Amino acid sequence: MKYNYEYEIKYQEVDGRKRLRLFNLENYLLEVAGTVADELGFGIRALHPMGLTWILTRLSVEMYELPTHCERVRFETWIESNAHMLSTRNFRIYTKESKVESQKSKEGEWTLIGQCKTVWAILDIQKREIVNIFDDPMFENCVDGEVIDMPRVRMTTIPEPTGSMPHKIVYSDIDYNGHCNSCRYLQAMTDAYLPDYYGKKIRLDINYSKEAMLGEEMQIYYLVTDDGVQYQMKNKAGETSCSAKLSIGDL
Repeated sequence: MKYNYEYEIKYQEVDGRKRLRLFNLENYLLEVAGTVADELGFGIRALHPMGLTWILTRLSVEMYELPTHCERVRFETWIESNAHMLSTRNFRIYTKESKVESQKSKEGEWTLIGQCKTVWAILDIQKREIVNIFDDPMFENCVDGEVIDMPRVRMTTIPEPTGSMPHKIVYSDIDYNGHCNSCRYLQAMTDAYLPDYYGKKIRLDINYSKEAMLGEEMQIYYLVTDDGVQYQMKNKAGETSCSAKLSIGDL
């Protein structure tokens, strides 16, 4: 089964060119995923009393264009699978106000402007360990099964970064799970360096590998490449908390 939600892009969510910021786009995707999970009975409202919570482990999103201020956007989402301790949720993203000539639809029709694949796990809050409860009756009959063809991008270590920037995990980074919010990693990395992708097709891949906690001093490394930029956020021990790659191409 598929679920659809519409939102209007707010002024505080866009950048200097009035485009939706990447970390705000991620926030919409997480909001939609959480809303559906709550409606189906296995969201945060159900899991937290059990001492459990959802965590995002991987995100891949392709966008042909980014929506702008006041634009209405529709997010379609469904669960591809719940298997091997991981839940895969997919998205398609639509607008009626496409600015790319080849993407424009007939008046009143929705135009596809992007797609996304996310991978989730359930965390035991006390033990800080991933658990598998997908055999619980609450997860029955929730899988749609449709696959989105987005091959996984493998992240590699950055041997010689183009640059770096420190980032301390502060109050505003922490979410109700007690660790750095998924979107805040991306915000910090794009604050460190962001190539100009205006009018281009973009693909963003993020891997979340280790929790960053309040007060931790991190270092963001970035490597500028011919087709975009690669990021790594590491703690003082040299452990990678988050890695990402932003690829830019022609439409």
